[in-house]
Amino acid sequence: MASKTEVKKYLAHWFQLGKKVFINNGAASLQPQKVIDGGNYSEDFEECWQKVLSSKSGECYLEGTQQTITELLSPEWDMVSCSRCEMPVPLKNLGMPTLLCPCNDVLGWPNTELPQPREPVKSQFQLGQIRDRLLQNQPSESID
Repeated sequence: MASKTEVKKYLAHWFQLGKKVFINNGAASLQPQKVIDGGNYSEDFEECWQKVLSSKSGECYLEGTQQTITELLSPEWDMVSCSRCEMPVPLKNLGMPTLLCPCNDVLGWPNTELPQPREPVKSQFQLGQIRDRLLQNQPSESID
C-alpha cells in the first residue's frame, strides 16, 4: 500500500517536471509554481496537496495517468521507480500493472544532463549525519 508520504513524494516529483493534477473529475487542474522551498515543500505545494486530499475536490489524478489519488492510497497500489526514468510511479500489486509511466508524454525525458526531481533536503540534518559518521570512523588515539 502506498502511504500518504509516498503519494505526496510522487506528486512533488512529477510537478517538478511540469505535470498537473486534475481535480473535480478533470474539471480543474492544479500545478504549484514552486514545489520545494529550502528544506521543505513550498507553501504552494502544501496547499495543492491539501486540496488533493480534500473530499470537496472529487476525484483527483496526475496528468497522463488513469489512477486517482484515492486509488493510489488504497492497499492495491505501491510506489516503485520507473524502469525507464527512475521517477516514482504507481504499481498495482494485484491484477494488471499500468500500461504507461507518466514520463511517456514528457518531451526529452529522461534527460541525464538535468538534475533529477527531488524531495526537500534538510541540510543541517544531513551535515550532522555526515559529521557523526566521520567521527565514528576516526581512529582512536592510543598512547604507547
